[in-house]
Amino acid sequence: MRIRHPIRKAVPFAALLPLALTVVVGYLGTVLWSLKVSLSNSRSFPSDTFVGLAQYARLFENERWLLSLHNLALYGILFIAACMVIGFLLAVLIDQNVSGEGVLRTVFLYPYAMSFVATGLVWQWMLTPGSGIESALHAFGFPDARLDWIVDQDKVMYTIVIATVWQASGLVMALMLAGLRGIDDEIWKAARLDGIPAWRVYLSIVLPMLGPTIATVFLLLSSAVVKLFDAVVAMTQGGPGTASEVPAKFIMDHLFGRANIALASAGAVMLLVPVLALLAPYAYARSRKGRA
Repeated sequence: MRIRHPIRKAVPFAALLPLALTVVVGYLGTVLWSLKVSLSNSRSFPSDTFVGLAQYARLFENERWLLSLHNLALYGILFIAACMVIGFLLAVLIDQNVSGEGVLRTVFLYPYAMSFVATGLVWQWMLTPGSGIESALHAFGFPDARLDWIVDQDKVMYTIVIATVWQASGLVMALMLAGLRGIDDEIWKAARLDGIPAWRVYLSIVLPMLGPTIATVFLLLSSAVVKLFDAVVAMTQGGPGTASEVPAKFIMDHLFGRANIALASAGAVMLLVPVLALLAPYAYARSRKGRA
């Protein structure tokens, strides 16, 4: 007996228009409100006193803010590069029709289902001197082994990179694997007949064909970099000292801890700039492609 599926009717655009307008107006409204507050002398409560770009000048004279930008740049480069490389290699591994593929996909993707807070707390325990990995090394006969990166001001950002790469690489793997599965098998057959090494095929043919997938992955990872907050708070609280300070934590501290919503709003507006810089070219390319 053949089951007939009900015909899905297209939802008219007019029915979605109120919802779309609500989302757009709500989003733009909050952005414009933050911009307005950043141009005022607001402290605990919003103020209408206009001070121009004074809050932005104060922001970039603040050593803590400048340090947070430096940390974010270092973190972003390492995090995006490591996630892309590891995620791609994992995708290539699974794409070889290995046994237990479903189990491997689940194992690699599972960390992404965990919250950054849980991830941060687990990695904090693992990397704390005297416990976790260091304690295990001592138990295995390496009494002089030390793993103190999480309390070292020069190395603490690398511990955050390690923890977040462990969590996010599985998502990159899943997206890259979907892209690899979309490549025609005839390409591989032709490469084998011509005796082209597999690494050359990946480098010269596969990676260029994965361009849209790589762009999507890059945008997702970049947005994760900009909003980095949970993992830092869970692992280091911005320490030791302010060595692992990031812009999102700076904003939250000034918004709730120091009652300076104008300076916090200026920081939030500045964080919006790299997001728009990433999305604008992508949206432009999509619009050009749609008109082509």
